[in-house]
Amino acid sequence: MKKRVKRIRGTRTCGGGSHKKRRGSGSRGGVGNAGAHSHHVVRSLKMGIIKGMHISHQHNRHDEKALNVGNLEEMLEELIREGKAEEKADGIYLDVTELGIEKILGKGKVTKKLMLTANAVTETAKGKIESAGGTVSII
Repeated sequence: MKKRVKRIRGTRTCGGGSHKKRRGSGSRGGVGNAGAHSHHVVRSLKMGIIKGMHISHQHNRHDEKALNVGNLEEMLEELIREGKAEEKADGIYLDVTELGIEKILGKGKVTKKLMLTANAVTETAKGKIESAGGTVSII
């Protein structure tokens, strides 16, 4: 079946009935922000007119690089081979800021004695490192 649009293009009202029917702002649901809380709620949410309901997740994103203590211990042998960590008799010295890590988190187990330097360390991570005999220094 052919679309009706082509057939009605040459007529005066293009299929809209009387020429009086498509007049005014009532045919489009109001002017400006009319209906922002009722019949145009989706449009107003997308445009950000209703600010209390529109939640932008971009502002809540954390860009700081964090690493868990357990993952750090798994990486230690490779870091020692690459020369980014130093193994001495009294423990393993490591500066995580050189690796681009800003914060050390507390998930995982710590079995080796770490002498750690970081920008930020959580309380659980600090407790686990110190219970294994290591030390934490915060820059």
